[in-house]
Amino acid sequence: MRLTERDHRIIRLVHRHRFLRSTQIVALIGGSPQQLLRRLKLLYHHGYLERPRAQIDRYGNGGSQHIIYGLGSKSRAFLKQELNVDFREVSWGEKNRAVGRIFLEHALLVSDMMVSLELACRKHGGIKPLYEDQLALRSEREPFQWRVKTPGGIRLGVIPDRVFALEYRDQNGRPERVHFFLEADRGTMPVVRSGLTQTSFYRKLIAYEATWTQKIHQRRLGIHRFRVLTVTTVAARVTSLLEACSQLKRGHGLFLFADRTVLEKDPFSAVWRRGKSSETAGILDLPNLASGPVS
Repeated sequence: MRLTERDHRIIRLVHRHRFLRSTQIVALIGGSPQQLLRRLKLLYHHGYLERPRAQIDRYGNGGSQHIIYGLGSKSRAFLKQELNVDFREVSWGEKNRAVGRIFLEHALLVSDMMVSLELACRKHGGIKPLYEDQLALRSEREPFQWRVKTPGGIRLGVIPDRVFALEYRDQNGRPERVHFFLEADRGTMPVVRSGLTQTSFYRKLIAYEATWTQKIHQRRLGIHRFRVLTVTTVAARVTSLLEACSQLKRGHGLFLFADRTVLEKDPFSAVWRRGKSSETAGILDLPNLASGPVS
């Protein structure tokens, strides 16, 4: 099989998002859906793409019938040459094919949000999304993982589900860039537990609050301001997360919450619930985050 430039774009997209539905690839690439779907099928049969087996469970439960694609082992040489990406897994394609249903559902919620955001940027114009591979951050080794120390002395690790930035121009035409940490919450983790030694979503909020107050984002990542976007399953879960966020001592304005219906809306409109208050906001409705922690 001879790869075309469109095939290259498809492979780069799937690499960036880990897993994508066929409809998302069509929306991002454009052109004839029928021709693109035939090409996806060809890339799959030639080993450049994989179809995770776990999606069969989704079909059996009445889930989406759109085929989900991950990268196949044959894409390895192309990515290593073009993007300088080195994959150590011997059975890389098999690994993508054999992911479990819970992991796949979480990964799809992440990619759903990122694809929705990219399409909204195209619609608005003048707003450019930047992904992890496009961000020149200060830390070269594992830049998207760090540890913080809480006031109680407990050290917590922080690994956002995705890190991205939005570039745009303000009302005066000056270039602006805001970084975001995305959390995809499927409602499987307890919101609050008795202590920080146990996993909970509140522990994540504490870790992000400490990241801000200790200026780790400036020292380690070299970024001046960030926000944390959380996309969860249902509206009731949003309410619970907001209640947990209100327990923070400071930094409430860093957090925006929404349920998955936000994927069908304009993320730049007032569809996000703000940290401590019941107000709604758009992604770029920002307070002056550069000046210090927000309440």
